[in-house]
Amino acid sequence: MAPGEPPRTGSSISHFLLLALADTRQLQLLHFCLFLGISLAALLGNGLIISAVACGHHLHTPMFFFLLNLALTDLGSILTTVPKAMHNSLWDTRNISYTGCALQLFVFVFFMSAEFSLLTIMCYDHYVSICKPLHYGTLLGSRACAHMAAAVWASAFLYSLLHTANTFSLPLCHGNVLASSSVKSHTSSSSPAPKPISGNLGFLYFPFL
Repeated sequence: MAPGEPPRTGSSISHFLLLALADTRQLQLLHFCLFLGISLAALLGNGLIISAVACGHHLHTPMFFFLLNLALTDLGSILTTVPKAMHNSLWDTRNISYTGCALQLFVFVFFMSAEFSLLTIMCYDHYVSICKPLHYGTLLGSRACAHMAAAVWASAFLYSLLHTANTFSLPLCHGNVLASSSVKSHTSSSSPAPKPISGNLGFLYFPFL
């Protein structure tokens, strides 16, 4: 962007340009194989967990109930980002639409925030089972677990919605190119301009590749 040019808003652009992790075709194919292995391992591992908890009646306990939800968040976060990374590495593409970028950010933040909340609840589950075993059935009954799970997904949706809306309402001070150094360069800048959207999107640079 030229000096003195006002920051562009999200409505003035139609896509983002993602810089590649590698310039050579061989490394791009290597990244594709790596992403493919990650996605298959995630599908296999989390799929086994979901199947075991769903089919095993002796596993219908609070700990495994939250573990099932955690497996769903893992699958969601990986399937939100890795397919795009595989597509870009295999076909050597760099563009992502403005709407696609916003949608991917929303879904990724949704699953990640839900995962953090579930891990916190699982810590509470272990605390109750160790420190208050006699009250475990009361504090973590089926209704209480259902309420906590519903609160996790609802709060994750609300947080993701607010985060995405706030991110894409900021001006684009550095254009529509997302690079791995965008967070460092933008956050360390002493410019009085508003914080650019590319600085907020920079931490998602790796999943988009």
